[in-house]
Amino acid sequence: MAQPNFWANPHPAYETLQEIEYTIFYIHKQYQRWCSILEEIKTALELLATSPDEQLLQEAQANLAQLQQELETAEIRALLTNSDDQKGAFLTIKAESDDADGQEWAYILLKMYYQWANKHNYQIHLLEESGGDVSGIKSATCEITGLYAYGFLKSELGIHQLQRLSPFETSGNLRTSLARVEVSPILDESIDLVIPDQDLQITRWQWHGQNINHPEIWVRVVHIPSGITVFCEQERSQLENKKQALAILKSKLVAIALAQGVKSIADIQPGEIKSLSSQIIREYVLHPYTKVKDLRTKVETTNVQDVWNGDIDFLIKAYLQQQSYMTVEKSS
Repeated sequence: MAQPNFWANPHPAYETLQEIEYTIFYIHKQYQRWCSILEEIKTALELLATSPDEQLLQEAQANLAQLQQELETAEIRALLTNSDDQKGAFLTIKAESDDADGQEWAYILLKMYYQWANKHNYQIHLLEESGGDVSGIKSATCEITGLYAYGFLKSELGIHQLQRLSPFETSGNLRTSLARVEVSPILDESIDLVIPDQDLQITRWQWHGQNINHPEIWVRVVHIPSGITVFCEQERSQLENKKQALAILKSKLVAIALAQGVKSIADIQPGEIKSLSSQIIREYVLHPYTKVKDLRTKVETTNVQDVWNGDIDFLIKAYLQQQSYMTVEKSS
């Protein structure tokens, strides 16, 4: 707002002020809620000091756990300062191999993010899923809507590695499986991003005749310059699938442009796209010991099952704190 041209265009200026107003209102409401929960816990402790009550104790413990979770979430949100952080997210998971272990691993990650989204009361909608040959999935794309979904999930971009004894083999050998996670923000409809028609290859299922009871409605969109492919099949019509596929494609292109530090999608370097999500960021070990370790922050835990149940906020927080610290270091 301190920029001289901030007031030159009233519409974006008004939207910025609305966002600030909402943020202040949201923080105030949250603070009131936390104070109320804290008072309930204090009252319960005073009552328990004079008269033991198992039900009251359980309620107090539940309130405390809830308060701690909400304060943890608020602390993470304080680290999210980029303009896209408040947006929802498109999340894509891809098995890096065609074997059953790799495809099962991709499915485990998909379930992990579903449970994480549910814990945060986010809406999650499956846009595309390609089933595995024996088990699991080859790939899946989800739309996760809710405040700060992208800000949280951008920490998950990269390769996730699993080490375990294969449940699909009897050899007893260790298997290492890899799955790629891609994350991009859901763009506002007001963002006018035009992709030239000549840069797009759109494939639809074609049917002929009058007796098709269940016509396929999938749509595949390829961005020719970058090679990015998006496939959608979960919407009710081909038109809706095409619209969703283009929305995901634009989201991915914007995220790539930001990561590469270029101002236009026309300036994206195709050769550098895959490297953005090719780093192994986290390892999950089930044998000969149990451990989840983030290779960027070195934060780890031995409770793999909790992580797979969606308890990944401590990993997200550590990464965001690291990025915040690095940003401060660069600017100083």
